[in-house]
Amino acid sequence: MAELILFNKPFKVLSQFTDTSGRATLANYIDKRGFYPAGRLDYDSEGLLLLCDDGVLQQRIAHPKFKLWKTYCVQLEGEVSHDAVEALREGVKLKDGLTRPARLKALKEPNFWDRTPPIRERKSLPTSWIEISIQEGRNRQVRRMCAHVGYPVLRLIRTHIGDWSLDSLSPGQYRSLRVNLPNAGSSKPPRGRRRKR
Repeated sequence: MAELILFNKPFKVLSQFTDTSGRATLANYIDKRGFYPAGRLDYDSEGLLLLCDDGVLQQRIAHPKFKLWKTYCVQLEGEVSHDAVEALREGVKLKDGLTRPARLKALKEPNFWDRTPPIRERKSLPTSWIEISIQEGRNRQVRRMCAHVGYPVLRLIRTHIGDWSLDSLSPGQYRSLRVNLPNAGSSKPPRGRRRKR
């Protein structure tokens, strides 16, 4: 059996264990040896990052051919329109090609932890939240998709990868579990959000 770490990566933490520029890394939070990230989460994004001690499991989680659904809660600048939601669902054409169809729904403002530093919002401009699930892992894909339809991302929190979720993990916390490789992950879309914080 492989061991898997579910980590709630805080804002402005690198998805790696070393950095020559003095930025915060996984080593500031995880003291277990022999674990490597299965995929990545951008420096300015938050939420679920998976790490494992087995190369086969790492490949199964991170490689696009296994098509694990990744779900994000995203705060957008402006009130998102029906047309934008439909465009994201169908796929949008980015510089590196057309995105696959996404699963998406509008959300009421979720009860997440406060971010440090807080979001810079313009008081004259409302914000909105969406939940979006994708099966790809292009560089900054969700941010680019939302910008393409006219809505800059203010905050992005990954909540699920396959069947794994943040559940009650606070920023900087992690938990580990044992995984049987035949059952690792899932190609099924998530059935909706699990417990909110």
